[in-house]
Amino acid sequence: MAKEKLNWEDENIRHAYRHTASHIMAQAIKNLWPDTKLAIGPSIDNGFYYDVESEHRFVEEDFLKIQKEMKKISQANYPMERFELPREEAIKFMEEKNEPYKVELIRDLPEDEVISFYKQGDFVDLCAGPHMESTGKIKAFKLMSVAGAYWRGDSDRQMLQRIYATAFPTQEELDEYIAKIEEAKKRDHRKIGKEMDLFMINDEGPGFPFFLPKGMVIRNGLETFWREVHRKKGYEEIKTPLILNEQLWRTSGHWDHYKDNMYFTKIDEEDYAIKPMNCPGSMLVYKRKMWSYRDFPIRCGELGQVHRHELSGALHGLMRVRTFTQDDAHIFMLPEQVQEEIVGVARLCDDVYKMFGFEYHVELSTRPEDSMGTDEEWAMAEGALKAAIEAMNVPYVINEGDGAFYGPKLDFHLQDSLGRTWQCGTIQLDLQMPQRFDLTYVGSDGEKHRPIMIHRVIFGSIERFIGILTEHCAGKFPLWLAPVQVKLLTVTEKFAPYAEEIKAKLDALGLRVELDVRNEKIGYKLREARNARDNYICIIGEKEKEAGTVTVRSSKAGELGEMTVEEFIEKLLEEIATKAM
Repeated sequence: MAKEKLNWEDENIRHAYRHTASHIMAQAIKNLWPDTKLAIGPSIDNGFYYDVESEHRFVEEDFLKIQKEMKKISQANYPMERFELPREEAIKFMEEKNEPYKVELIRDLPEDEVISFYKQGDFVDLCAGPHMESTGKIKAFKLMSVAGAYWRGDSDRQMLQRIYATAFPTQEELDEYIAKIEEAKKRDHRKIGKEMDLFMINDEGPGFPFFLPKGMVIRNGLETFWREVHRKKGYEEIKTPLILNEQLWRTSGHWDHYKDNMYFTKIDEEDYAIKPMNCPGSMLVYKRKMWSYRDFPIRCGELGQVHRHELSGALHGLMRVRTFTQDDAHIFMLPEQVQEEIVGVARLCDDVYKMFGFEYHVELSTRPEDSMGTDEEWAMAEGALKAAIEAMNVPYVINEGDGAFYGPKLDFHLQDSLGRTWQCGTIQLDLQMPQRFDLTYVGSDGEKHRPIMIHRVIFGSIERFIGILTEHCAGKFPLWLAPVQVKLLTVTEKFAPYAEEIKAKLDALGLRVELDVRNEKIGYKLREARNARDNYICIIGEKEKEAGTVTVRSSKAGELGEMTVEEFIEKLLEEIATKAM
């Protein structure tokens, strides 16, 4: 009989599979440590977890023991049997099992909620489902890590132990996933950033990164590129203050909808906020004078530093920080220009992402629960974004309720070389702030009208984009961004004068060159340059000096052999000019 094959592309099947695996892990833990109390165990992207309270402090050495017990439960092929109980019976049932977290969950369920349980062998768990038919369906699983997690995310509640794991239909798929995880560890931008001396984050400023000289090369390169492409697209650059008074943030709506994420200070006995977003400042820039309909569209770009309060547990290298620079822009336009401007921004995103070698997908994020504006305004804004992306013939999915509090948005999710996705670009259509700030222009009829505006970013945040690009390239940046474009290595100190001549030629062309003339073995110096991920490494010895050449090695393509200095320079300049990956 042919083995049943799961449709692993189906999100519902992945959820049921991994949810069943979480129950198997919970049963295994209870079998091994019977006094453990269970909290919740959902499936998540790429796996599942279970939060538990136990006097035993779980460590990685426990993982194999738990996996062995899970294998026994899987091989027993217990059916996943669903049953229901009335509320009071359900509470009593969980009290008898000494499961206080389950009791609390039941008490908090709505009165009319069906209270269901799933039984596998002698193990029972409170659960709404769904699940696979039996434990035997779960074939391949692995525990990944353990971390602390407050019960219900409340720092005033009990700290639990969260055990993360994953599960796949076959061992081959699991092995492939684990291999990707190992590769991701090697590419971790925090590790590479330290090895390449790009940035650092100190205890004196958690979430506030320091950019070092080589990191600044990458950062400045991205910002220069940003300015070039935006100038060509008709954007004018502005700069707005870091600190503005409380009233501005009340007008913008941030005070009511975003206050918990903001930092505050007092100046002259008045309340001020450190900006978490650039848009209110752009509103003031617009309001400085009266505009005519002939002036539109008005495109204002800003590389604006913002500060947002993130919980310490959420901080992660450059990916999640407390201060970052958004490559922001605000476009003010007439109603009839909306679709054309959205398409223009989407095409700019497409050009930039493809240049860096990123594939991407688009999500249309709709009205959240905590929002400003009328139903009619939101329907119009969501319809405009939908029409624009469909006019480009770009596939998209709907992300219900994930829009900004002032408007819906198109989010661009990049896919890196390991297949991971990162949300970077966004196009937000806003009808609210022009109203709240009373923005107007004089129309062709001589009357005042209200403009429509777009908020948009392409990199999203310079810091985060550098982190993503570092992992995507494994630190081997495209030549135009590379901190060290050429490393010249002499076989002995004897060839230093010839190497210095070459360095002077490259320096004169604005190339970033380092010279290593130390009297060390060439193999040692070569290994150091490789570990530093220098783009081109040139060996200089007797043969090269006599022929007026260099022997070239590329960090991406490997050995390129001997070249004249002129040939090498021509290759470098072409690669930089085309911004080749």
